[in-house]
Amino acid sequence: MIVSGSTSQTLAAALSAELEEPLAAVEYDRFPDGELLAAVPDFPADAERAVIVASTISSDAHLEVLQLQDAAREAGAEEVITVLPYMGYGRQDAAFESGHPISARAVAKAISTGTDRVLTVNPHEAAVCDFFEPTATAVDAAGRLAEPLPDKLTDPVFLSPDAGAIDLAETVRDHYGTGDTDYFEKVRHSGTEVEITPSDVDVAGRDVVVTDDIIATGSTMSEAIGVLGDRDVGRVFVTCVHPLLARNASTKLARAGVEAVYGTDTIEREASAVSVAPVLADAL
Repeated sequence: MIVSGSTSQTLAAALSAELEEPLAAVEYDRFPDGELLAAVPDFPADAERAVIVASTISSDAHLEVLQLQDAAREAGAEEVITVLPYMGYGRQDAAFESGHPISARAVAKAISTGTDRVLTVNPHEAAVCDFFEPTATAVDAAGRLAEPLPDKLTDPVFLSPDAGAIDLAETVRDHYGTGDTDYFEKVRHSGTEVEITPSDVDVAGRDVVVTDDIIATGSTMSEAIGVLGDRDVGRVFVTCVHPLLARNASTKLARAGVEAVYGTDTIEREASAVSVAPVLADAL
């Protein structure tokens, strides 16, 4: 049975279709005191495996995962697999100041208590998988980002947010079939202030595809893309695995000259142009 958290209903349905496994009826409720209830009232007694699919984009979503794991086990599931298409708190993978928690470790420990296996899609730092017990499996969905791109890009350049993420740009380029790769220069001034500028690659008259794993506020990304405009760039497209696009991120990118933003359905947004269901189905 595929069991969906409230944040991943479209992806869970797509995964159900890919695997040809039934999609459970799930109920989400909130009590007058604010407490949540996520339940699977009709979970069949003979179902051997429950696959919980839930992006933890909020604290409530984390709690839903714990409740659905427990509900599936209570209903008799012999194996519980937890799929976190997007793992919230995954970027808090270290204690950045004295007295700070390693939040990624804390939530991983909690989720590990109710599951036999964990899958997550393109975590910001692969090392967060080690916080789970047993260790989580990182599923790479970056190749899916080539699918919604226009068929005929002009002498394309695929840019990653920094040198360490060049593999992301190369993966999208390889699946697209042609183009050069390069990266932005990133300088971190503090835990919240990051400066990103384009490298010296020639973009004049060329289409640029900016690749990233997560786009949150879009601030540094839009500033960097604005510099591309000063270099007579052709069209600019933005692709990301996790289109968090918080607050006015979409507006910032549009004002910077981005023609389109394409993301996957790890976070279900208007920009979710392609599904990670096929790669998750393969991993399962």
